Amino acid sequence: MNDILDLHTHTIVSGHAYNTLYEMVHAASQKGVKLLGVTEHGPRIPGACHPFYFLNFKVVPRMVSGVRLLLGCELNIVDYQGGLDLEPRYLERIGLGIASIHEPCYASGTVAQNTAAYVGAMKNPAVQVIGHPDDGRFPIDYETLVCAAKEHHVLLEVNNSSLAPGCNRKNSRENSVAMLEYCRKYQVPVVLDSDAHCEADVGNHSRSQELLEEIHFPEGLVVNHSLEKAASYIPALQGLLALGGAGDD
Repeated sequence: MNDILDLHTHTIVSGHAYNTLYEMVHAASQKGVKLLGVTEHGPRIPGACHPFYFLNFKVVPRMVSGVRLLLGCELNIVDYQGGLDLEPRYLERIGLGIASIHEPCYASGTVAQNTAAYVGAMKNPAVQVIGHPDDGRFPIDYETLVCAAKEHHVLLEVNNSSLAPGCNRKNSRENSVAMLEYCRKYQVPVVLDSDAHCEADVGNHSRSQELLEEIHFPEGLVVNHSLEKAASYIPALQGLLALGGAGDD
């Protein structure tokens, strides 16, 4: 598969990552990534930026070193209704919304409550991706998750960082397989993301790709090979496709 995009990365602005925006873009350029999503953590994460950061994206070029740049936020789901940690006036300014559950920001409930939290977040038009829904510390019903993603036209993420040795997330491999099997059954696309917090990991989807190959997951249900397919889920990306010519397949 020609993997040309990485939607989920972080810079020093997130408080626990190690490179600047331009260092991450340079790494993407060197690795042949055509679209880089920089999605800083929402304000509930300790050390993350003030919400004002998300108001000033207008000053940043959207094409740097041949890389299209999509600026957004990894939003924290904060309750069982799918509430997020940015107010609407900030959500209106982000180009990409990834909604995730993180331990400092959310108290795990029942399977039904945790699933409802993800589904509630999907209903928010600012959310285009559900981030690392593989964490067994927050058990969910994967069939319901996948069907809701199809209904609300939201991408589900296969997170490379979750599959790394030593990751704090629980049972991520098994949970990713369960999700992917339902995605296959219901024909729901996924996106492979690095969740890079260091330039060395930009565009690194090696563990995710190995998992997809192992279970013979269809390439046609992975959006990473086509900017146009990704843009069908991300309205802000549609405008970026005019930068530097048409999108790549």
